[in-house]
Amino acid sequence: MKFLSFGILLFALTFCGIGDRLKNLGGTSGSGGSENSPTRSDSGGSGAEKPVLTAQQQSIQDSAIETKWDEQGISWKLPAGWPKMQVMKESLNYGSPANGFLIASISIMPSSFPSDSSIEATYTQALEMLKQGKYESARWLEIDGVKGVEWVEAMPEIKDGPRRHQWIAFRNYQGQNQQLNIMVSTDGNKFDRQRDTFAAIMYSMKIAKG
Repeated sequence: MKFLSFGILLFALTFCGIGDRLKNLGGTSGSGGSENSPTRSDSGGSGAEKPVLTAQQQSIQDSAIETKWDEQGISWKLPAGWPKMQVMKESLNYGSPANGFLIASISIMPSSFPSDSSIEATYTQALEMLKQGKYESARWLEIDGVKGVEWVEAMPEIKDGPRRHQWIAFRNYQGQNQQLNIMVSTDGNKFDRQRDTFAAIMYSMKIAKG
């Protein structure tokens, strides 16, 4: 049973391409705009936008069930069809190939790590990816009082390749300097019909601080 659970988790991580992302968490690798109209925000971290839900996204949230990551004091509201795959102290995975995946990871940084410079670099790189057409949107976004960088990837060249809505931020929690890496993802050719669901999940996030 443990081997089967590991196999399912490995499939989801491969599907979402998180292996490559984790190599670049410190300064690498949003929602808004349409697939044909890239958008960006230059407001800077101090003036980050806050999520504004559409009526459809609010409806999805209202009918969803709160799912808690007790080890990290974080929660989301997940619709039906988003089962638990694996939850560990520093990583979480819910979802299925039919609906997509929620993947969250925590990276614990030294107290001396330059979090502000790192998140600024993440934003700068997101703008470059936007310019190259690899992202459809990128912006500073504050979720539950935590300011980070959000982006939505453009349609991948291979239509059934992974496409992600992702947000990266830093927080101080239980004496730790933590980087939060949160993504919702599915195949490129399924993304548009899940777009509102992904936004509803991402923007429902509650984040403990201190």
